Amino acid sequence: MKELLKHMVQELVDHPDEIEIEEMTGDKVTTLELRVAPDDLGKVIGRRGRTAGAMRLILSASATKQKKRAVLEILD
Repeated sequence: MKELLKHMVQELVDHPDEIEIEEMTGDKVTTLELRVAPDDLGKVIGRRGRTAGAMRLILSASATKQKKRAVLEILD
């Protein structure tokens, strides 16, 4: 899932080299913490959180295939 998230975010931001993703895997939940450059934060979140919501939906669908849950946290 980390690679899936990285691929999605790289297409959105202006500074793809500053993307940091930390993946913490538990028994049933995988938490992904995303950090991007400060000026790319708005692009990742999107207007009213629509872009972030869409990424969460895609990650959730991918996690469901593995019988897990995915949580995306966007850190500043």
